[in-house]
Amino acid sequence: MLFLLHRANHPGLTYHGGQGPIIHLRADFNRVVEWADEQEAKWAFSDRNAGMSFARFSNSPSDLGKLDWQAIGSQDFQDPEIKEGKQAEFLVFEIFPWPLVEMVGVCNSSVEASVREIIAGCEHQPEVRVRRDWYYY
Repeated sequence: MLFLLHRANHPGLTYHGGQGPIIHLRADFNRVVEWADEQEAKWAFSDRNAGMSFARFSNSPSDLGKLDWQAIGSQDFQDPEIKEGKQAEFLVFEIFPWPLVEMVGVCNSSVEASVREIIAGCEHQPEVRVRRDWYYY
């Protein structure tokens, strides 16, 4: 999805602001699952884009080995198989507590400053860091 936003050339897009304002929230899988199980919150992960009709879902940590970790870690996804696997998703239904966010990844120092300003009054202060390697350049 980020690639589509970066290119801004997909006919179904209504947003054309590029990837610059997009932030990434990183959390620890095990902590999130523990919280979700305690709260009886629904969660799952998919082996590809969760919107694809043939995506497979699981809510068992023992199934993490079924993901294509080589594709997920790849920086080159011209190959359709890698492209599919790289789009694996972790989903939590309806709510995600801010204190579980460990890091906010941003594309540049301007967005970093904006995020720091926005969260300045929050009790929980996750790390905010420029992560250009999480964006398309």
